Amino acid sequence: MSIEVGKAAPGFALASDTAGEVSLEALRGKPVVLYFYPKDDTPGCTTEACDFRDRLDRVTAAGAVVLGISRDSVARHEKFRGKYGLNFPLLSDPEAAVHAAYGAWGEKKLYGKVSIGAIRTTVLVDAAGVVRAVWPKVKVKGHADAVIAALEALESLG
Repeated sequence: MSIEVGKAAPGFALASDTAGEVSLEALRGKPVVLYFYPKDDTPGCTTEACDFRDRLDRVTAAGAVVLGISRDSVARHEKFRGKYGLNFPLLSDPEAAVHAAYGAWGEKKLYGKVSIGAIRTTVLVDAAGVVRAVWPKVKVKGHADAVIAALEALESLG
């Protein structure tokens, strides 16, 4: 399944490493950056998480929140969050249902090998719950800055 800019973001409620369950509906009224990643404490995923951590002040200045989503357990998220001082919630999607709804699950190729799994994807949802930007097959370097620029542009339209 793919996700479309201008359409309503699929609703979800997932377990969080910080606050029980987090739902998209409960966040209505503020923009949300959803970033889907393959696995806690791996090189690319750590870089991406730390980039969002280091720029969170710019996200919150725009009135938005960042949520990292992977299939890892809440306990694994807690360890990852603690190890790197992450300052935003990590959500557990063990069945990859939310990944699939957002186009972040499917066939991928790594070093010529095809597999099914998490596809690094980021989605920007506005305060009304509408998808405003999608970054499929994310390359980590510079990605957080690109997301924040889109978020700041969305805020200026405001």
